[in-house]
Amino acid sequence: MRVHLVGLGAVGAGYGSRMLAAGVDLKVVADPERAAKYRREASVVNGVEYHFPVLATGDRTPAEVVVVAVKYPALAEAIELIAPNIAEGTVILSLLNGIDSERVLAKAFPQAQVLLSVTVGIDAVRVGRQVRYTSLGRIIFGEATNGVEPTAAVAKLAGLLAESGIDASVAPDMLHQLWWKFLINVGVNQVSAVLGAPYLAFQTPDAPAREAMISAQREVIAVANAEGIGLGERDLEAWLEVLAKLGPDNYTSMAQDALAGRETEVDVFAGRVCELGRKHDIATPVNELLRQLLKAATNSPPRTAGQT
Repeated sequence: MRVHLVGLGAVGAGYGSRMLAAGVDLKVVADPERAAKYRREASVVNGVEYHFPVLATGDRTPAEVVVVAVKYPALAEAIELIAPNIAEGTVILSLLNGIDSERVLAKAFPQAQVLLSVTVGIDAVRVGRQVRYTSLGRIIFGEATNGVEPTAAVAKLAGLLAESGIDASVAPDMLHQLWWKFLINVGVNQVSAVLGAPYLAFQTPDAPAREAMISAQREVIAVANAEGIGLGERDLEAWLEVLAKLGPDNYTSMAQDALAGRETEVDVFAGRVCELGRKHDIATPVNELLRQLLKAATNSPPRTAGQT
């Protein structure tokens, strides 16, 4: 099975290393500058060097599966990079945060099979070419709704992930799962990015950071229900169970970006919540404040982990 991966950050390198170790025919798709860097330097994942094969410039060989693991601001560039390798029936797995990437990819590639997916419980951290994690969590994926018998696209992806030793499952209601992950990201990613804080700050009941996180997440629940997606207290409780198992000293991807002075995904988190709030006349003051703070922080000097 020919598999292409675009995005070799913490998530891409984490899952990509599993595929490479399992012998999957995996190639990384990158612009010329990044491609040269990947050929020169190995990615080090949990202390092990991985030399990811890079797709040659001009190679138009169709991929059977394409894994998109970039940040949302880089999605348009990723679409351009993978376009020559998308054929009829190519399965696309988006590991992006937010609730919109699959829709964008499906519009760009109507000939492909774009599945819905979320990653849960991954705590990978990247510094330069070094990636470390205590948990890769699991990938939950599928069509919008899934019955007992999987579609051909779902079965193909399930086989790839099983072969790679990646924990994965198919959910009956993937729209609900997509919004559940959105709830997670809007809360913990944004508050951790503002504070420059690791998961530890959120793992103690009644901790101020935890309360701020939950306040932002309750606004997601409100707009989700207005959109016809049934989120509620059980979804918050399910997230808190996952949160308790994450490495306390590890940082969310958004906190890593904020600490490094990189652009964050605030537009697809707080920005999207506020947009939906205006649409449904629902107040979203917590996310509006987070949006303002994170926009301001984008122009601030980089910090180091643990520095506020």
